[in-house]
Amino acid sequence: MRYALLMHYAEPADGELDPQTIQEAMEAFGAYGRALTSAGVLIAADVLQPTAASTTVTRRHGDLQVQDGPFAETKEALAGVFVIDVPHLDAAIGWAEKCPGAQWGSIEIRPTATAFVDGAWTR
Repeated sequence: MRYALLMHYAEPADGELDPQTIQEAMEAFGAYGRALTSAGVLIAADVLQPTAASTTVTRRHGDLQVQDGPFAETKEALAGVFVIDVPHLDAAIGWAEKCPGAQWGSIEIRPTATAFVDGAWTR
């Protein structure tokens, strides 16, 4: 079953993290990505740019509305996602607890409802 591991944590301000801390996090995420790959469960992984780089699009009221930045202000932001394919929720929890982002934020585990694979939606 496919699960999305959604990383949520507070965005550091520019210059808040020293280069050593950034390097350590990059190494930890590299090791985590290699472990997921070695286990054969990794489908995709992306770390997102800060929310200031986002653009939000909606047509909720009929007309196109485009907003720079996130739609809502929160203390924690969606920071990245790993999509994995594991047999059950307990396996997804096992991988989520190993995610470096769990040390400073939270990892939301959400089963995927469908996936676009090879040009078609799965069931």
